[in-house]
Amino acid sequence: MKTSWTLKALLVAGAVFGGLTAMADPIVIKFSHVVAIDTPKGQAAEYFKKQVESRSKGRIKVEVYPNSQLFKDKEELEALQLGSVQMLAPSLAKFGPLGVKEFEVFDLPFLFDNYDEVHKVTQGPIGQSMLKKLEAKGITGLAFWDNGLKQMSANKPLHTVADYKGLKMRIQASKVLDAEMRALGANPQVMAFSEVYQALQTGVVDGTENPMSNFYTQKMHEVQKHLTLTNHGYLGYALIINKKFYDGLPSDLKSIVDVSVKQATDFGNKIAKEENDKALAAVKASGKTTVYVPTAAERNEMKKALVKVHSQMDDRVGLDLVKQIYKETGFDPAKL
Repeated sequence: MKTSWTLKALLVAGAVFGGLTAMADPIVIKFSHVVAIDTPKGQAAEYFKKQVESRSKGRIKVEVYPNSQLFKDKEELEALQLGSVQMLAPSLAKFGPLGVKEFEVFDLPFLFDNYDEVHKVTQGPIGQSMLKKLEAKGITGLAFWDNGLKQMSANKPLHTVADYKGLKMRIQASKVLDAEMRALGANPQVMAFSEVYQALQTGVVDGTENPMSNFYTQKMHEVQKHLTLTNHGYLGYALIINKKFYDGLPSDLKSIVDVSVKQATDFGNKIAKEENDKALAAVKASGKTTVYVPTAAERNEMKKALVKVHSQMDDRVGLDLVKQIYKETGFDPAKL
């Protein structure tokens, strides 16, 4: 049967249109993280999505998967390296097991007293040089995102160092955090973040450490009777992207990603303290957890017990790096 010229024209037009449609398909960025949407990280991820999609006029689509919907925190870095996801914002402790042990310096207890001291490091030359160390792992480091200062919780009051003795305390996989808990006489238990609520509920672990936004949004106040505002450590994240994917972006789209990263970082870091303050107020209002503020003497006792971890971890995180951070923040452990 002969094909009419009209039908041929339609077939050609359809093929051309189909090709154009395929060419117009958006580039998809899968962004996986392990916390709730209403945490500082969760909100910053949504803000990034909004900025990228708006600026690229639909050429980039960002799919955000919160609350370990795609991968648990033990799995997500490997997933990024394999290209199963394109972006993550893992906590800084996650890079130690990956082989970039310097990032565990952020786990050192009482290294920072406030956000300003944190930002002198994360937003300065030290932070940029640390992000570059990820490139050998097939990862491009884009920015540091704040969560906040960590508090201790358990089903018994935690007022003095002696109160931690024998407690099973959940930690992330970090040699520094392991040493921290042992310095308090506690037994560190490495566990995925998504498993912590049930472990606390069933007594598999006795307590944990968290910034307030994580503690509240994961409903840990429902299964922890006591919370002590120790502000003993910092929890932050590195916003990262698969290097091969990032390097392969057209230059104009890469610029859009970069600008959106900066805006999302400014937004997320601005709201981090505010969100943690709101979470603390919500925990107090719930009446389910007793919130305790240590006395100056109790805080100093804890600080003396934990700052010893700095020298214990010199070989792991790098003595020179620790000294650089001391210089930036003005911290002097000899004055304790």
